[in-house]
Amino acid sequence: MQLLDTTLREGEQTPGVSFSVEEKKEIARALDEFGIDIIELGHPVVSEDIERACRIIANDGLRAETMAHSRALKEDIDAAADVGADWVGIFLGTSQLSLEHKLHIDRAGALEKIRESVSYAKELGLRVRFTPEDATRTDLGYLEEAISSAEAAGADRISIADTVGTATPASYGKLVKATVDRIDIPVHTHCHDDYGMAVANSLAGFESGAYLIDVTVNGLGERTGIAPLAPITVALTRLYDVEKDWKLESLPEISHTVEKASGLFNSETAPIVGEYAFSHKSGLHTKAVLEDPETYEAIPPEIVHKQREIIIDKYAGKAAVKDRLNEMGVEPDEEQLGDIVSRVKQSASDGKTRFTDIDLLEIADKVLDLEIKSRIPSGVEALVSFSLNSTSYTTRATRKIAAFDEVDTVYELTGDHDIQAHLESNSVQQLNDIIEEFRNMDEVQTTETSLILKGYEPQNAKS
Repeated sequence: MQLLDTTLREGEQTPGVSFSVEEKKEIARALDEFGIDIIELGHPVVSEDIERACRIIANDGLRAETMAHSRALKEDIDAAADVGADWVGIFLGTSQLSLEHKLHIDRAGALEKIRESVSYAKELGLRVRFTPEDATRTDLGYLEEAISSAEAAGADRISIADTVGTATPASYGKLVKATVDRIDIPVHTHCHDDYGMAVANSLAGFESGAYLIDVTVNGLGERTGIAPLAPITVALTRLYDVEKDWKLESLPEISHTVEKASGLFNSETAPIVGEYAFSHKSGLHTKAVLEDPETYEAIPPEIVHKQREIIIDKYAGKAAVKDRLNEMGVEPDEEQLGDIVSRVKQSASDGKTRFTDIDLLEIADKVLDLEIKSRIPSGVEALVSFSLNSTSYTTRATRKIAAFDEVDTVYELTGDHDIQAHLESNSVQQLNDIIEEFRNMDEVQTTETSLILKGYEPQNAKS
């Protein structure tokens, strides 16, 4: 079983999306590290920047094989060979609508184009995937002719394209099975999401014998896009027991990378990578999840390096509020817990839609008379985290940082950063000047600064 990711080609055909060459390199490397089998680079003849990106990525030493998109034309196939792609993906519309209104040729002419283009690509030493575009709206008898012509001419794979997303899982699965049974080369799926069935159709194709599924990160693509990478891979792993060395834990990071590059952001409720994908809100749900996550979780968030979130708002029950408070070291009795939950619900009725840990602590403070007080900085306070050069001595850098008058505490750390310092300044400008001095230190590689908005400390804390 294989995956072809076409974010760099189909994904860039999303309205408003245009990746730079550097963004394409970053995405391709992330997909390669994830374990994608074939990366579709783009259509080289479309523009100079696409041709350049295809050439650079095809020669970037990826483990994944690469494919260039191509019409059934010699100049397109020449361009695919010239950029150094391993595969050429030749497409030609086979539905009557495509023949009449796009290609303006008859069925016999289309078959001849298929034979000529596939044969030519094979002569150039390319592996060939042929896609009968709009296959799901093509007369079945003629579709079989087109596929047989491509196979006879030397095609290595056939892709069944549901180009405008009109198939159902039953009809698409039936078509894929008929194709698998008829030919001796592997069959691919390429399913669009116009009716919201791209994932279901892709999986139906897999169930019917398809060897490879086309995906894009975040489901990008023409109109409503195609089958998205995250739900396809997690479903194959967990529902179909497919054993592949996919790094599922990197899915959120890959999704975020493409969000930034494309400017298009996932819905909060998107499967797997959405902000709320592993959130629980209803009181009955959260109580059950706290006892056993499987009651309302089909997918453990840990496998994709995400965390379960229990939402505290007007729907929250005692179990959710108690669990959240316990995590923060607050242990109310049953009467106090009931009072806290009532106050949460009252605040929600007054218009508050979601409660942070700080909000919950403030409510608990009023009920339990906790020895906690809040403090809003009078000046500018910040936490600055430092990553040091590999040849630097941490202790020496710590002493240098601690010598600044504005720094009151310095910590040596494990994890992503080596040092963290708390500092106070009179203004943002002064803070910026101090950070610039930090960055000019020979030992410092990078810094990360967080401004402090509010502080909490025990009332009996030492001053």
